[in-house]
Amino acid sequence: MAAVRTATVTWNGDLNSGSGTVSAGTSELFTDLPVSWASRTEAPDGRTSPEELLAAAHASCFAMALSGGLAREGAQPSHLHVEAEVTFDKVGDAWTVVSSRLIVVGHVEGMSPEQFEAAAEEAKDGCPISRALQGNVELSVEATLEQ
Repeated sequence: MAAVRTATVTWNGDLNSGSGTVSAGTSELFTDLPVSWASRTEAPDGRTSPEELLAAAHASCFAMALSGGLAREGAQPSHLHVEAEVTFDKVGDAWTVVSSRLIVVGHVEGMSPEQFEAAAEEAKDGCPISRALQGNVELSVEATLEQ
């Protein structure tokens, strides 16, 4: 069965001077987070952006994929810390999400750094958000195993 999730945005004004709010429709866990063009291209100034929300989605998706992949290999992570850095830049005349860099630090007993790096690469390639971005966005992962 397919899972459908929703979010809504209300926008007022033009692109440069306008602003809006974004809310989670399905979970209702956040409502009326402020967004603006300036929060995307300049300083956040207390507002979020689609790219920050994409970074959150990619980091959480990757963490779940890595945790699941490690479990399938018989390894149980005691801790994974994931950061996603999504870069939004002008390519020609068009603003574009150009990359998503995943940085993971994990503690997994009985695993070598090479095994952890391989599992992280597999999770990067296999998580649903990565698969949605593949071919359009440069994806990378840096994996560090805590000893």
